[in-house]
Amino acid sequence: MSFKIKHYVALSTLSMLALFCTMVLLRGGFRQLGTTPPVVSIESGLIPTRENATLVFLARNSELKGVLTSMQNLENRFNHKYMYPWVFLNDEEFTNEFKGRVMLETNAKVYFGLIPKEHWVQPAWIDEEKAEESRRRLTEQKVIYGGSSSYRNMCRFNSGYFFQHPLLQQFKYYWRVEPNIKYFCDMNYDPFRYMIDNNHTYGFTIALYEVPETVTTLWESVNEFISQYPQYIVNDNAKEFLSSDGGNTYNMCHFWSNFEIADMDFWRSDAYQAFFKFLDAEGGFYYERWGDAPVHSIAAALFLPKNRLHFFQDIGYQHATYQHCPSSDESMGNTCSCHRWNTIDTKKQSCLPQYKALYMNTSIRIDRAQGLFPWW
Repeated sequence: MSFKIKHYVALSTLSMLALFCTMVLLRGGFRQLGTTPPVVSIESGLIPTRENATLVFLARNSELKGVLTSMQNLENRFNHKYMYPWVFLNDEEFTNEFKGRVMLETNAKVYFGLIPKEHWVQPAWIDEEKAEESRRRLTEQKVIYGGSSSYRNMCRFNSGYFFQHPLLQQFKYYWRVEPNIKYFCDMNYDPFRYMIDNNHTYGFTIALYEVPETVTTLWESVNEFISQYPQYIVNDNAKEFLSSDGGNTYNMCHFWSNFEIADMDFWRSDAYQAFFKFLDAEGGFYYERWGDAPVHSIAAALFLPKNRLHFFQDIGYQHATYQHCPSSDESMGNTCSCHRWNTIDTKKQSCLPQYKALYMNTSIRIDRAQGLFPWW
């Protein structure tokens, strides 16, 4: 290769690098690399007022493509107007490529955090032989993620630790985001503001059944906890969402937690902290495959009055094979790109009927007198 060609290639490479750096600087990217978020300040008139909230994304470097897909989708449908900050968490350090690509997708602040090892890895007190047997058994039963240790780490982290991360301490509300999700409808209001104005604590879009093989002793542990801490069970709760036979058994219904908008102060409360520590000591995250979805759902249904729960029926959402697509009435006039006949709400996998029954005069519930548990 001649000297002129080599010189031209070098200059072209430097020019491309300079352009990339300029784009990042223009978006405020380099100043977004801090690990402790400052208090958000908003220039009056530029964007709507933001609440004390953030978008939380647990992701790996290898998931970059799916991360960008989700960010583009949520930014286009909602966050380009409000510019809520993003918080990315990983059990390994994020690469510079990951950080740079992510920061180019938003004008909002972005923070990258490392998960403490003690919040992620399997605790030393777990009997590994017993845990390995569980993974083998669920793999043979063809349960999704049945043989995965990292999935169990994630479920435990999302159940009891994500809201303790230093990056999230200044925030009260969060919106959970995952790779490769889709939002189908333009959002012409702020869901965080809606939660605050209506005194809601936990919001969801999809409710469905858990895989029974993953939670074989969870309900037994829940009832043991309740017998020891009855003071945490509130009046007018949503317990009938969880059981169809007076509390004798768990009906497997849960809010699908890959989408949730919630108040982190609830997870930080004495009731939930006691609940998580009790369940964690049972070992079910590793001896079975307890997920954060049933753990969050059971806590929200028992420790909160049912009017503190909210179904975001107007938010069209898809994760993996399941999606919620609002009907004409549910969409509240928002433009949606999904087919309204293609929604899990009307399929047998959905627990939405159990949720809606909580607010009806006639429901699928049984008489309370048939229940065996006094808290019921």
